[in-house]
Order: sequence, then C-alpha cells, then structure tokens
Amino acid sequence: MRDLRIAGVDEAGRGPLAGPVVAACVILDPAHPIPGLADSKMLGAAQRERLAREIRAGALAWTVASASVEEIDALNILQATMLAMRRAVLGLDPLPDEVLVDGNRCPSLPCAVRAVVRGDATVPPISAASILAKTFRDAHMDELHRTHPGYGFDRHRGYPTKEHLGAMARLGACEAHRQTFAPVRALAKIR
Repeated sequence: MRDLRIAGVDEAGRGPLAGPVVAACVILDPAHPIPGLADSKMLGAAQRERLAREIRAGALAWTVASASVEEIDALNILQATMLAMRRAVLGLDPLPDEVLVDGNRCPSLPCAVRAVVRGDATVPPISAASILAKTFRDAHMDELHRTHPGYGFDRHRGYPTKEHLGAMARLGACEAHRQTFAPVRALAKIR
C-alpha cells in the first residue's frame, strides 16, 4: 500500500495593492526531507531562493498558480485567493489524498482538505508551498518593476509602503494595481 499523498498549500500576495495573488501546492517526499523549511516571511531572500530550488528538485509534486489583478477586483481578495489555491491543487496529477491549507479557510476541492492556522511555520509541506508562492510572486514583481520602474515593485512588492504610496501619488495607478483596494480607489477619487 502506498503512502498517503499529503499536500501543503499557501499563498503570497493577499495584502499588496498591486500584482496577482499566488498560491503553491507541494507534496514533499517523506524519504527525502528538506532541512530548513520555515514560513517564507521568516527567511531571507537568498534562503528562500535556495530552498525553492531544493523544493522544485526534490518534491514528489508541486504547482504554482495565481489569480490576476482583474480576478481580484472582480471577486474580492479572499475569493481570488481561494481560486488561486484551487488552481494550484487541481494542477497536480494525480490529486493528493489530503490538502493542508495555511490559515483558517479552505478552497472547495475534490479531495479532503483541512485548514491549519500558522501551518506555514509548523507543517513542512505548507512551509514549502509558502516558499514557492513567495519566490514566484517576487519574480513576478521584479518583472513588473522592469515594465513599470517608477513604482519600486522590486523593493516593496506592491505592499502599501510610504515609497509605494508616494509613487502612486506621483504617477497614478497602473494596470498592475488592484482598483478595488481602498488606497488605489482613493487615488482615483483625487485625480
């Protein structure tokens, strides 16, 4: 009898004013643990990148999916996050036996699913998913910085920092901004 395929799921990018929300789903190989897995927010960029390479090379399966800015604006951030998570899980073939999701809400899935509060810090496959989601989203924000260099997306990653809000005040919002988020809506009212 085979071992159960337990997948971890986490997202990156719920709080920013710009860019997609990204979710990752990872099934680790129990025979080959990856040392150093932790909540991506507790790791430096170099550590995250190194671990992301190890996860992609050593996991039994992994996927990354996203919900676009347009989907976030149409659905709301919670529903867009659930959509990205669902896409990530459904991207696995075969589907896992059980999915452990960081947080307190779960997407609708055709397999067993359970929420684990602070799972990104305590459950290795969720930690791995946290790392993949963060590194993929950061790479996307680096790409946005190349096409929209005035905003500083490569530094603040779209979060509402003083630098980002100042850039929006000078330049206005671009197509990468979430139009339904209050600071972006407020800027539109000013202009």
